[in-house]
Amino acid sequence: MDYKVVEVKENLLIENSEKANQLRDKLTKKGVFFINVMASPGSGKTTLLVNLINRLKNEYSIGVMEADIDGDVDADRIHRLTGVPSIQVHTSGACHLTAQMVEDAISSFDIKDINLLILENVGNLVCPAEFDTGAHLNLVLLSIPEGDDKPLKYPLMFEVANIVAITKMDTLPAFNFDIDKCRNNIHLRNKDIEVYPISALKDQGVDELYNALLKFIKK
Repeated sequence: MDYKVVEVKENLLIENSEKANQLRDKLTKKGVFFINVMASPGSGKTTLLVNLINRLKNEYSIGVMEADIDGDVDADRIHRLTGVPSIQVHTSGACHLTAQMVEDAISSFDIKDINLLILENVGNLVCPAEFDTGAHLNLVLLSIPEGDDKPLKYPLMFEVANIVAITKMDTLPAFNFDIDKCRNNIHLRNKDIEVYPISALKDQGVDELYNALLKFIKK
């Protein structure tokens, strides 16, 4: 019997990439810069975003999208601690956001009043890396408790990243984590990537990360 093998995942990714490029072009024409933040659960994404947003909001009109399978804790926290507009995006069980889901979420904002969009993607080192969101910059976080080997285990996440922040540096004495080894592992996946060790809680290294983000935004 004749049969045909359909590469469903490949087709989905191609379709998503086309949509992401369209969205990126649309945002660029509107003068909106879009940052996609990806990391594992508990890596400190929201804590870092609060710190960065409170710096960035002096120069930019910001809108934040918080993606989770359920709950609105992060969106509420962002709005309460920064005062910027923040919406919760529920993925209905999906472990990632597609470009179409992002565009639908953006429609919740009055985009003419915003020139910087930030997405805190679903906590996951696998799925979010596979789907282009239409962002201009991918910021990936790797926390000290996760281990310095994660770039070797989850290569795509670090291949698609533009900047990596090694978070929770204040916990370094409690863990067997080699910063130089981690940096080398990251550069094995992406030789041109910028790496910034930080502690958002202690406000250490965040100035350098903030300045790096500004350079990307103002390009």
